[in-house]
Amino acid sequence: MGTYLYAITAAGHPLRLSGLDGVGDPAAQLRTVRTKDLCAVVSDAPPELRAKRRDVAAHQGVQECLLADGAALPMRFGLVGADDAQVAAVLEQDRDSYLRRLAEVDGCREYHLKVARDEDDLLREIMRESAEVRRLNDRTRRNPGAYDDRMALGELISQEVQARQERDRSDIVARLAPAAVRAADAEATKSHFLSVSFLVEREKAAAFSEAVHEEAGQRGDTYTFSLHGPLPPYSFV
Repeated sequence: MGTYLYAITAAGHPLRLSGLDGVGDPAAQLRTVRTKDLCAVVSDAPPELRAKRRDVAAHQGVQECLLADGAALPMRFGLVGADDAQVAAVLEQDRDSYLRRLAEVDGCREYHLKVARDEDDLLREIMRESAEVRRLNDRTRRNPGAYDDRMALGELISQEVQARQERDRSDIVARLAPAAVRAADAEATKSHFLSVSFLVEREKAAAFSEAVHEEAGQRGDTYTFSLHGPLPPYSFV
């Protein structure tokens, strides 16, 4: 059956779990696995668990309640250990690492930022600022059959796009970093050149959000900023 994990807390966490449902249908009963310094909130793992809305909501509901009362390390949906004894062994084995992470995320929530830029705007900038791109573009327009020039133009534009997106990414993260405790890269998507999670202290959440909106305003309408949060600090566990 296995042991399903929701979160890890310090041993002194209030662990007010009354009235909360676990995953599964019928909902599994929550329990704790304790060591001297740590506690894991767990339940029996239901067979063939999938990310249905009800189960995801139950998983997140447990974590939100724990986070409201203190530091907690949220586990990803679907994480299952062999049994309670194995969970306790992992808590003991990685005790120092978990305690450091609990101290780091205490009083903080995660905010995830994605940024995209209009492709036509980026290409116009490259054409305006790169003499070599303009030269190759003129040559290919005069001679559409010039295969080598078309290949060189494509490779150069690709390099320019990558370099400018990396520059924008570094600039945006550097300007927002002072408003956060830490940042963690996420994998960029096809449509977003920047995908980063920020660990932000609760009392500084408004200032962080304001910093994001200010940055978006300075970048203009050709950039799209998407900020999601507050979230459990998944990226910093």
